[in-house]
Amino acid sequence: MLRARPIHFTSRPEKWTQLLTALGLANTVADHDWWEFDAGSGRLALHRVAHQQPEPQDGTTRFGVEVGVLAEFARRTREDGTIADMTEAAHGETVQVTARDGFSFLADPAKRAEDGTWATSDKADPAITVVATWVSPAVDDSAQELRNIGARPRTADDDSATFTTKNGGILRVVHGATAGSGELAFEYDGGLEPLLDRLTDAGIDARMGDGVLYVANPDAVGGSAPASIVVERKPGLTGQ
Repeated sequence: MLRARPIHFTSRPEKWTQLLTALGLANTVADHDWWEFDAGSGRLALHRVAHQQPEPQDGTTRFGVEVGVLAEFARRTREDGTIADMTEAAHGETVQVTARDGFSFLADPAKRAEDGTWATSDKADPAITVVATWVSPAVDDSAQELRNIGARPRTADDDSATFTTKNGGILRVVHGATAGSGELAFEYDGGLEPLLDRLTDAGIDARMGDGVLYVANPDAVGGSAPASIVVERKPGLTGQ
C-alpha cells in the first residue's frame, strides 16, 4: 500500500478548506489543528501553525506518503537499497525514509476506509489528484529511491521524474540545488475551464495561462509563499 499524502502547514486553514473543497477534495478528518482531505487520487493533510513561527514555516508543504504495515514497508524499502527506519514521531509510530541526497521524509500508517479498502472518499471529485514534490540535486538517484519505496515510474527527463502510487496520488522529483520538499500541486483528469468556472463560482481567485490553471494561494498574503497553486492537466489529455 502506498499513497501520496503531503502535509501543508498554514495559519489559514479556513481559507484552505474553502479552496480544497472548491477543487473537489473531501474533508475526512477534522481534529483540532489537523485536517485531512481526500482527492480522487491521493490525500492532503493540513496542519495549523502560527504565522511567522520558524519551523515548520507557515505556507510550506512537506513531502510525505502513507503506507500499510509499517514494519513490512520498512523491510522492503531497505531490501531495495533505501534507508528506512522505524521511529516514534510526535503523532505516533512512523517510518523515516532517508535518501542519498540527504533528504528525509515520513511514511505514516494509513487508515482503511469504512468498506475495509484503502480507497479515498467517494465524495471527492475523481478527476483531482494530489501531487507531492521532492526537490533534489540528483534527480536520477532520488527517482531510484522512489522506485525503492514502491512508486511506479510514469514520466522522466533530465530535470524531473514523476511516479504513480498504488493507492493514489503522484510523487514528483524535480531538480534543484538543495534537497527538500517542493510546492504543493495538483493534476486534473479533465477540462480545466470547467474547473476554473467552479472555483470562480466559489469565490476563489484563479486564472488560466499556457494551459495551466493558477489558483490564488491563501498563504501568499503572508509574504513568504508562492502567489499561486498550480493545477495541470493529466498528461496525455488535449484541449482545455
